[in-house]
Amino acid sequence: MKLAFETRLLKFGKMGEKTGWTYFNIPAALAHKIAPATKKSFRVKGKIDKMEIRQSSLLPIGDGNYILPVNGAMRKTLNKKNGDKIQVVLQLDKEEIKINSLLLDCLADEPEALKQFNAMPKSHQKYYSKWIESAKTEPTKIKRIALAVSTLAQKMNYSEMIQSQQAGKK
Repeated sequence: MKLAFETRLLKFGKMGEKTGWTYFNIPAALAHKIAPATKKSFRVKGKIDKMEIRQSSLLPIGDGNYILPVNGAMRKTLNKKNGDKIQVVLQLDKEEIKINSLLLDCLADEPEALKQFNAMPKSHQKYYSKWIESAKTEPTKIKRIALAVSTLAQKMNYSEMIQSQQAGKK
């Protein structure tokens, strides 16, 4: 079912790992129309204003309510900030995310990293792939693949990888 509604962009204050995130709410009644009887995150496609989205995750926040995070690149494309009104059209996205082929090739050369990657739930594998695919340039994509393979070989998960990367920048 395709659902259209108007809402506002919001921003979390102190909220654990979500501190500072920009997002919009999808109340339980609307979320239920998109994916009936679903209580965990699920992917949607559609539009925010005139911007097409696909494979975007709705994240549960309790009581059947969800949020859709709106990252910096999305806000820039939309030219919107916290408090601005947006027009939203959403529907369930059933398309399967494909794992980045270059990541798979590189993992094949590193047995320990491949073993760690294959031990992860499919949703975590897809998270790595989506992070790599979101790189704007080919050199950034390659750096992300190298970082993923090396940290997977060290048995680090995604958040540990990001933390180690940020610690290295300081």
